[in-house]
Amino acid sequence: MPRMLRALIGAPCLFAALPALAQQRPSEDEIVVSAERLIKEAIQRVRETPGGSNVVPATDFENRETVSLRDALAFSPGVYSQPRFGQEVRISLRGSGISRGYHMRGLTLLQDGVPINLADDNGDFQELDPSFLQHIEVFRGANALRFGASTLGGAINGVTPTGRSARGVTMRMDGGSFDTLRGFASLGFADARGDAYLAVAGDLSNGDREHARRRALRLAGNLGIRLTDAIETRFYAAVQSIDQELPGALTYAVATSRPRTGSFAGDQHRNVDSIRLQNRTSFAFGDGGLDLGAFLNSKKLYHPIYQVVDQKSLDWGTYARLEQDFGAFGMVAGITARFGTVDSKRYVNVNGKRGAPTFRADQHARTIDAYAEGRVRPLPGLTLIAGAIYTSGVRRQDQHAPVITSGRGRFEQLSPKFGLLYEVARDVLLYANFSRSHELPGFIELAQVASFVPLNAQRAWTAEIGARGAIGPLRFDISGYRADLRGELLQYTVSSTIPASTFNAGTTRHQGLEAGFDLDLGKWARLRQIYQFSDFRFVGDAQFGDNRLPVIPRHLFRTELRLGSEALSISPNVEWVPEGPLADYANRFRADGYVLFGTAAQARIGERLTLFADVRNLGNRKAAGDVSAVIAYTPASAIYFPVERRSFFAGVRAAF
Repeated sequence: MPRMLRALIGAPCLFAALPALAQQRPSEDEIVVSAERLIKEAIQRVRETPGGSNVVPATDFENRETVSLRDALAFSPGVYSQPRFGQEVRISLRGSGISRGYHMRGLTLLQDGVPINLADDNGDFQELDPSFLQHIEVFRGANALRFGASTLGGAINGVTPTGRSARGVTMRMDGGSFDTLRGFASLGFADARGDAYLAVAGDLSNGDREHARRRALRLAGNLGIRLTDAIETRFYAAVQSIDQELPGALTYAVATSRPRTGSFAGDQHRNVDSIRLQNRTSFAFGDGGLDLGAFLNSKKLYHPIYQVVDQKSLDWGTYARLEQDFGAFGMVAGITARFGTVDSKRYVNVNGKRGAPTFRADQHARTIDAYAEGRVRPLPGLTLIAGAIYTSGVRRQDQHAPVITSGRGRFEQLSPKFGLLYEVARDVLLYANFSRSHELPGFIELAQVASFVPLNAQRAWTAEIGARGAIGPLRFDISGYRADLRGELLQYTVSSTIPASTFNAGTTRHQGLEAGFDLDLGKWARLRQIYQFSDFRFVGDAQFGDNRLPVIPRHLFRTELRLGSEALSISPNVEWVPEGPLADYANRFRADGYVLFGTAAQARIGERLTLFADVRNLGNRKAAGDVSAVIAYTPASAIYFPVERRSFFAGVRAAF
């Protein structure tokens, strides 16, 4: 802990002492690529997408306590995000990953267009810290095809700064409740030939529950070299060390009366050490270009839970993406190939330490996605889109203990997409699309029992209609969708000895409404709000009939009113869940709804210094936020995570 604390406090001092080189301002205009310009280009890509998508600039969350992607995406339409503890969150788009009460599935997570999911498509949101991001791109459902994503949920792409878009030194220090202390520092430099960006962040907290301490140290950077006026290569590196105590899930009675309660049994942790290396080489020609890249991810997971899960994984791959716009015709096409191995071990959990070995297997995954999308503009204001993505996947497990056995699954899936985009008026677009999605099972599903479990890919046909744009002071983004799924990966009782395992369902349906509204009430006031309606259910299931699916509440509303200017502002906010989510597939119990009040404030001092504060759950409401789905709820079911307790955070951010 002392070394972590010294690193956390010393990092800003180190960056502040860097030579004047960091503060040089290039005289050539072509050296400068502002963050605002890159965000505008991302927004233009959203405008050309015939479905739900949006861009979240860092200015939306940089003056807040942003611990996880949940904080950064709180006002992103269609993103259901609930904290569990620390940086562990549930993020679901259109009901993706409902059966998973941990880690992530049903979404493709990328950094600068490069996938950071493992080769079996499982992933962790902790791998993408918002402190390091310039903006975030969210493409829901099949609208994420441009990133080679085939899942029901879509893709989230975090875009990091470069030395051209974030020159000079930036420092940030914040902290508050639960002995939280966080620091961040970055340095960016650019000249005519190349640029470099380096950032370091540290995070310490005791957490808002017992046995929820966390500490993390992250280092990330990139180096860009202009080989010619039209060719640039960029190298990325990220190193992370995350140590997180797990407070565990609670019964509903405890979560809503004593939310500070945590579990010390087994000294459960989730500790991750990872290194991620990437390269992207861009060739600019015509109205577009070609990106080629390669990536390597090495991760060590030490995870005492019901047993001690001890894994070492190595994932690598390559990708290519071509984009061109010829005026009346445009296209994007690409291929991503991912390969990975996991040395998977389990031991008896002896107070968080390894006891006797219980399991040992070598796991191998391969996922290759090839995709293409074309767009034609037959009439002014009308764009027709057609595309498809093909996925070839292999999952193999060679088990060495407690018995010697092997299992293998091979998957081939093709999903087409059709859409249209119509500009009915200036800055007002209508869109519609009809698409298929597919998700291959990962090792958490396939290796869920003692040996390999054969499962099929999850498939869905989704219809979507919506509109986005601006009318006077109002900016809006509204999408309605309906997805009919076959083989959704859900939990079923298959025997008395296996009470809850993941298998393919028959037919299920996900339908809903995603809406976001921003309204400029005047020079000194801005109102923003999001609303989600989610209706997810079985369709004639042999075990559950037409029951509703648990986890995601039917209604969610968030709003924030910003009063003031860029120099000084206060932003009260509200989160309202009228009725809580169902707990189980049998529909035996639904949590109560809740209302949470908070506020944020910021003050700019001169051109370089900003002070900010963030207050959460002002009323200290005790309620159940997230839930892990079970087959049949009982009052003894420890499946709930409470909402965040009342807390206060404050910080300072400086740029030089």
